[in-house]
Amino acid sequence: MSRQLLVVAGEASGDLHAARLLTEFARIEPDISLFGLGGEEMRAAGVRTLADSSEISVVGLVEVLKILPRAKQIFAALLAEVDRLKPTAALLVDFPDFNLRLAKELARRGVPVVYYVSPQIWAWRKSRVHAIARDVARMLVLFPFEVEFYRRYGVDAVHVGHPLVDEVPELPQVWDRPDDPAVSGSAPFRIALLPGSRRSEVEALLPLQLRALAQLATKVSVVGRIIQAPTVSRESIDRHLAAAGLGADSLPPVEIIAAGRFAAIADSHLALCASGTATLEVGLLGTPMIVCYRLSAWTYRLARLMVRLPYVSLVNLVLERGAVPEKLQREAEPEHLADEAVRLLGDPAAIATMRCHLAELRGRLGQGGASGRAARELADVFGRRAAA
Repeated sequence: MSRQLLVVAGEASGDLHAARLLTEFARIEPDISLFGLGGEEMRAAGVRTLADSSEISVVGLVEVLKILPRAKQIFAALLAEVDRLKPTAALLVDFPDFNLRLAKELARRGVPVVYYVSPQIWAWRKSRVHAIARDVARMLVLFPFEVEFYRRYGVDAVHVGHPLVDEVPELPQVWDRPDDPAVSGSAPFRIALLPGSRRSEVEALLPLQLRALAQLATKVSVVGRIIQAPTVSRESIDRHLAAAGLGADSLPPVEIIAAGRFAAIADSHLALCASGTATLEVGLLGTPMIVCYRLSAWTYRLARLMVRLPYVSLVNLVLERGAVPEKLQREAEPEHLADEAVRLLGDPAAIATMRCHLAELRGRLGQGGASGRAARELADVFGRRAAA
């Protein structure tokens, strides 16, 4: 039997980061069989998936309860396959509520765990660091400050950089065109809508963003473009578009972008963006944005009690300032988003200031080559285990 590697990733960003790492890993360890949980990107990289991660990738306490039975089934199936195949090591990517529990079971079975993309335990639920120290052989982190935090607790942590630096290209941005017809008023502004990569995010945010777009269209000439994540079905988006078209506000033209999303974002004047990795993608492309997010009331109250951070969006956290506006919960209402969008689109100086802040983002995230560095760290742990 060939040597086996278990790979588990959750949302679309984790699926993509894992696939890029595995492509680099295959150059170092070419004769490895891969199995686990993921999405289309991981399957394209050669992973035999027992289930698709989109089935259980949600945000919020209420949403988690709905998928809990299926999550338990997948968890049990993964462990059964681990017991059958006895993998040399495991690569767990982000997805902490699932993966930290899995790490515990893998450690009990003697399977060394390499964890890629650290849970944000420096922001909330810091007590999880003790379980990580016990169950994770090596933690691969994206931000330099995470290394010092982990090493205080005896965790073998290595900073590999952020893979988005390689994944998101540097593209011409629409605001760099001095003769852009939208700025002169002879063409509509293009507004990108990024409702997230999880079904629960899309259910909560896409109707909100579409209503905001409709209200914005009553004040400024705009067209919309929905950036469809690979984990989100076209049927889901079509359903929300149909519902939005039945409202009192008339919806401006909207196209759905499934391929070439980076070019579409760079060619947009403004983005309404879910909080998360998407804010880094939009920021690296230099597109001005308004971050909007909603959780269930109970989830939000709990988060407010547990999280001690000045911002919720990764782009503001990395830049250590309020570079982009954040509209959360009751502030994330269509009229508030539309008013903020009108203010920005009518203020070239504000747009220029935001873009100046975003221009620092690539440097803050480190040099390219993160996937290759992460692959070498995985190969080190994998090789040591195989030789033992």
